[in-house]
Amino acid sequence: MTATSHLLASGPGWRVRDIICTAGPGDRAFEEQHAHCCIAAVTSGSFSYRSAQGAALLAPGALLLGNQGACFECGHDHAAGDRCLAFQFDPAYLEDILAGVPGVRRLAFSRAHLPPSPALADLMAEMATSDGGTATYEELAVRLAGAVAARLADEPPATAAPTARDTSRITRALRCIEARSQETLSLTQLAGEAAMSPYHFLRTFKALIGMTPHQFLLRTRLNRSALLLHRSELGVAQIAFDCGFGDLSTFNRHFRLAMGKSPSAYRRGSRAA
Repeated sequence: MTATSHLLASGPGWRVRDIICTAGPGDRAFEEQHAHCCIAAVTSGSFSYRSAQGAALLAPGALLLGNQGACFECGHDHAAGDRCLAFQFDPAYLEDILAGVPGVRRLAFSRAHLPPSPALADLMAEMATSDGGTATYEELAVRLAGAVAARLADEPPATAAPTARDTSRITRALRCIEARSQETLSLTQLAGEAAMSPYHFLRTFKALIGMTPHQFLLRTRLNRSALLLHRSELGVAQIAFDCGFGDLSTFNRHFRLAMGKSPSAYRRGSRAA
């Protein structure tokens, strides 16, 4: 087995699973089938995902989208392992949610994924820091489905699938950012990690991941700071420096913009929930 699935919570028409995959470049991708409508948040690692709706390189912060009964493949041609928080819905339950979202006209997902988004940063952080409980996960499931449906209503059609060469190079840069997000990583450094010119790297990274390398680095730092605020007793300033922010005011400004509240307010709210 290269993947393990742990059921975290469930209710009539929905369930959420913590899925950890250890597959790597030496493991062959197998065709699988979505048993339910699925929205899976990538929390670590990276992998390629292919379905009838398109193909994409999924990195932390991205959302995998799967229609019930649809066949798909996940591959790790360029790096090993990933972890996802998978929310699975029965069609009738998901349809009830989408009926309340303005502008949504169809149940089936029209594309294979959504890239990391500042608009979903707060919700992604809540999912990552949730301590469990059926009521908590049910609310997160409904909020996530509604947010995804609203985004899809405004999204352009999916673009062409990335090439294997581009995927391999950008994956190296993604893993570098994940492992060294607390460091100062310049565009030139990351382009060198991917063995690409800075201009080609920037353009390709944004096309594949949905944001620039700097935006992804910032999102990674903010996500890790949210986890530390929730789980540790470290001071806000220490967390800011440990996550790679040069000064407290910069951290506070970016955190408030992404999460809608100050780090201290976020810590109080996450622990009171």
